[in-house]
Amino acid sequence: MADKKDQKITIVYYINQFFGRIGGEESANVGLTVQSGAIGPAMAVKEFLGERGEVLATIICGDNYFIENENKVKEEIIQLVKQYSPKLVLAGPAFNAGRYGVACGEICKTIQDELGIPAVTAMYKENPGVELYRKHVAIVKTANNARAMKTAISQMIQIGEKLLQNEILDPEEDNYFSKGVKRNYISDKTAAERAVEMLVNKITGKEYRSEIRLPEFEFVPEPPPVKDLKNSIIALTTDGGLYPKGNPDKVESAGATKYGKYSIEGIEKLNSTEYEVCHRGYDNSCINEDPNRLVPVDVMSDFVKEGLIGSLYPYYFSTTGVMTNLENSRKIGKQIAHELSKGGVDAVIHTST
Repeated sequence: MADKKDQKITIVYYINQFFGRIGGEESANVGLTVQSGAIGPAMAVKEFLGERGEVLATIICGDNYFIENENKVKEEIIQLVKQYSPKLVLAGPAFNAGRYGVACGEICKTIQDELGIPAVTAMYKENPGVELYRKHVAIVKTANNARAMKTAISQMIQIGEKLLQNEILDPEEDNYFSKGVKRNYISDKTAAERAVEMLVNKITGKEYRSEIRLPEFEFVPEPPPVKDLKNSIIALTTDGGLYPKGNPDKVESAGATKYGKYSIEGIEKLNSTEYEVCHRGYDNSCINEDPNRLVPVDVMSDFVKEGLIGSLYPYYFSTTGVMTNLENSRKIGKQIAHELSKGGVDAVIHTST
């Protein structure tokens, strides 16, 4: 019987409309298509695998179309993959494209769960697909743009080959986002000896590697307290996606890239007939019934009347938090903060879901 390493690696590759050479954002609504052989990034597979591998087909789908027709598209992809019977499925790299990353992660997870075929994708660390799918799928770490395409694809293939050989992956060695799985192994040193050895190496500047990686969080300094609320201007912001009817600024329902600014001057209570939620991350029926539950204009107006605060800023700011990556979150936050600072706002009440 031939060794698995000697068998040809057959691949089905998934890409979006941009890398499929259909078009950019204006083509994000194109439906699912499949072409025999390698298209776009899939063409690099031959460079890395040579005669050892072959891309049987390239599946292409618009980012918007996938998000809006997820169940239908997944079922179609399952049938296509069954038809070609590949040994491996690759998707992306998605880099920092949020909708593309979500599609790649969901497709890889679905293929693994439904068909038992190994699947690999690749993304930048701030892509929302990373946190959504890292526990389920091998996601190669990439830079935030397509300049790192060849490197990402070569690492996807390396991981794919290891999965086909049932080899154990290592997040550090294989450059993918850890799934948080801890494995037991036999060591010739006790835990105390290993801990002391790591400590000595750290103190002396030598290379060391912790057996358990702790999460890293950005430090946000605590702001000073408001000294005089009775003479302060307070503003309202939310990432719960509350907008005037029709969502005039077309803020995305997930993976937001912008925010909306809306006047509440002279308004003492938000009316459900004039506002609505556009947000895919929670059951927003109660907010649609009473928008003040998310943006508490009614309570803040009472506070102004009672003299508890000086005044309510005449605009509220709204965006969508779900699946919005850190880079866009920082950008939106800085823009809102700049406006509030110009408006002389002393404090902000930010509501979330």
